[in-house]
Amino acid sequence: MNLTSATDATPGMPPTAASPRRGGLAVLSPANFGMVMATGIVSLMAHLLAIDSVAVALFYVNIAAYGVLWVLTVLRALRYPRYFFSDMIDHARGPGFFTAIAGTSILGCQFLLLKAQYEIGWILWVLALALWATLIYTVFAALTVKHEKPTLDRGINGGWLLAVVATQSIAVLSVLLAMHSHQPYRLELNFLALSMWLWGGMLYIWMMSLIFYRYTFFRLPPGDLAPPYWINMGAMAISTLAGSLLVANAPQAPFLMSLLPFLKGFTIFYWATGTWWIPMLLILGVWRYVYKRFPVRYDPLYWGAVFPLGMYAACTHQLDAAMGFHFLSVVPRVFFYAALGAWAVTFAGLMFQAYRQLFGGAESVL
Repeated sequence: MNLTSATDATPGMPPTAASPRRGGLAVLSPANFGMVMATGIVSLMAHLLAIDSVAVALFYVNIAAYGVLWVLTVLRALRYPRYFFSDMIDHARGPGFFTAIAGTSILGCQFLLLKAQYEIGWILWVLALALWATLIYTVFAALTVKHEKPTLDRGINGGWLLAVVATQSIAVLSVLLAMHSHQPYRLELNFLALSMWLWGGMLYIWMMSLIFYRYTFFRLPPGDLAPPYWINMGAMAISTLAGSLLVANAPQAPFLMSLLPFLKGFTIFYWATGTWWIPMLLILGVWRYVYKRFPVRYDPLYWGAVFPLGMYAACTHQLDAAMGFHFLSVVPRVFFYAALGAWAVTFAGLMFQAYRQLFGGAESVL
């Protein structure tokens, strides 16, 4: 599978200007778990719309993808440790590690909602929480103490908001587990979910301020407008989903009931912010691909554009139910089919690249 960009380097050595990276496992993108995120949320949305054949098929695809990606990630860490750990302190690639957290949480949600396998849900929740505690502080501490740092326009992009998505994904899984747990775990899980929801909102405000500043005050070549900028919307969509689930879960936790007006207000705030981004991102996409004629070819980062579409469908569906609006019911179905189409195109691109590498003599084969 073409999960990386194909260049050359000395095995086990970090990339330098004099030693460009080799292809294959050495440069496996940390953001590849974005495929698990995207596949998982499209599957969950299909389940919510009672399209169970699609939901179950994507569920099994996701299990396979999750397992393969973990095998490749562990192999890369063992065989090319200096590449692996140098990525963690790279401003561009480091945030890609957060996709492993979100992918684990979303797969846990699938096991809960599609198969009612709560034991596996708990295991994935523990793993996601451990990954969150390890990666969030490792990556951000490393980027803080790093001696040489890029300028803002070179160092930040929408991929940084994967930290928000990772945090909110744990909030979502925690709420779902709370719904199927007894006291005392139910109260603690709801409190953890609330805390994660608030932390995610804090992170979004910090990072979005810098991203918007980079948007408007620095030159933005079409090559820099990578698909992870769709996470601008996706981070708000998953925040809306977590907030809507907290609202629905409020009767199970007295402290949530006391915060209900706050929960509802901020949940709508998150949804409105995410909705604002959609026309903006479409306009920028037309500018990039139509006006600037930027070439379209498969990149693992494109999963970062599929995920927000599916998450916006899911969050709007849950918001409509939690708030009792009922006038938003058409929106989730429209965005679900958009997400499913985007998933199919991206998956076809992945298969095409894999075919070219396997049968076209390409050097970088995984």
